[in-house]
Amino acid sequence: MEPAFRRTKVRKRILTTAAALSVAAVSVAACSSGGSSSTAASGASSSASASSSASATSYASGKTASLVLPSDPGSLDPDLAYIDDALEVDYFLYDSLINFTPSGQVESNLASKWSGTTTTASYTLKPGVTCSDGSPLTASTVAANINFVANPKNASSRLGTWAPPGATATGDDKTGVVTVKSPVPDAFLVTDVGQALIVCGNGMKDRGTLKEGGDGTGMYTLSSAVPGSSYTLTLRPGYTWGPGGATSAVQGLPATVDLKVVTNMTTAANELLSGEATISQVIGPDTQRLSGLYSQSVYAPMGELWFNEKPGSPTASVAVRRALTEAVQLSQLGQVLSTGTGKPATGAIAPALSPCKGNTIGSSLPAYDLSAAKAALGGQKLTLNLYYPTSLGTGASAAATLLQQTWSQLGVTVTLHGITDAELSSEIVAGTADWNVGIIPVGLTSPTQLVGFVSGATPPTGADFAYINNAAYTADVTKASTTAGQAGCPSWNAAETALFKNVDLVPFVDSAITSYAKGATFQLSQGDIQPSSIRMLG
Repeated sequence: MEPAFRRTKVRKRILTTAAALSVAAVSVAACSSGGSSSTAASGASSSASASSSASATSYASGKTASLVLPSDPGSLDPDLAYIDDALEVDYFLYDSLINFTPSGQVESNLASKWSGTTTTASYTLKPGVTCSDGSPLTASTVAANINFVANPKNASSRLGTWAPPGATATGDDKTGVVTVKSPVPDAFLVTDVGQALIVCGNGMKDRGTLKEGGDGTGMYTLSSAVPGSSYTLTLRPGYTWGPGGATSAVQGLPATVDLKVVTNMTTAANELLSGEATISQVIGPDTQRLSGLYSQSVYAPMGELWFNEKPGSPTASVAVRRALTEAVQLSQLGQVLSTGTGKPATGAIAPALSPCKGNTIGSSLPAYDLSAAKAALGGQKLTLNLYYPTSLGTGASAAATLLQQTWSQLGVTVTLHGITDAELSSEIVAGTADWNVGIIPVGLTSPTQLVGFVSGATPPTGADFAYINNAAYTADVTKASTTAGQAGCPSWNAAETALFKNVDLVPFVDSAITSYAKGATFQLSQGDIQPSSIRMLG
């Protein structure tokens, strides 16, 4: 298989949060013939690296691991939730057909083998997989999951990510084979569908139970949920079908996982140092205090400006978007947002993780020219609402303030709105907010997973929350989608560049996003904590 959203795990990384900046450790393309249970993802590299501070090899079972969530996840339904904090919980409760190793290899999870083309995919389930209620997982249930996501009427947040619109799946319960057909070519169909988190039968029948519950085949079950506070998970005995054959009998796995909401980065860092928290992702200046702890990092797009192009919004005008961008020194904005730790973005996908290499930004974005920006607006007195995620810490508020001050020089009045990750989902993605500009990093597994965010259906039925309609982008995507794997990368790269030329999307800084641990070790899979990799130190 060739390399091909997890976090962004980025399985697909959804809309921003500190955790949503975690992106896939690798994306893998659909292979044109048979797959195997552990195939190298050539050309892709893992950017995760463990610090040398954790040298202990003695592990202890029966312990409790406390993991920090930067905001409340809201609905836990894996097919309907938009923010990454929900997926952070869901990865403990649900399995996917395939998984990615920390080094960027594709490995088995629920499926023992897989194969496909740009329009077809086939998966053979491992025998003996059971749901949290003890019932067996069937191929027809897996097919029902894919059909739910692929049906636009269900408004799944994973439409176009885990399944192309209109795709159909069938399951043969006797052979355990799931077959998928796509009405349109998808260059990475096998691994895109393979990353879908599979809900069991009862949850499929009553999705309301999934909002604060779970019904999956995962290594853990949800024993309690206190929205806004904590989510407690319990290790499943007899679990033997995990990623790469992981089982729940491994020494050092926590018997209980407590996922608690801590919205302040300084507080999260303090809890790590005091031992109140076991694992947490921390960004910003507080990372300087954590250098002695075990850690793993991944570089991801952190700074991305989105403009609302909905009719009636001032930023629906490309001239306005261009002028606003010309007025900003993007390198300065990036350093403010990343508190001095970032580096200039080279595209919408993390550079080390994307299957399609190269700088897709280049000179396509408007260069800094304050005088030209003033002239372009011609004295227009614009009023804009700028939204930014508070989960990104003090750097986000400082970056938003810098934009406000900069655009005031153009005669533009900017009102700032700091919102939580849950509000990004319920207001920005759902289309209810009166926004014009957003600092909204979106971490993705592959260029195919950007498509739904920048084209197609708009809220409330689609994820094109910025109402982007770029004909050049769509044409290049159409061309790229007919070619499996990296052979289509020139067209994928051209499509991305078309977005920048039209100032639909302005990536400006990448930053290392680091997760730390005290009293435990772990590995990242596609940028997120891999539940089966957590080991409590003795």
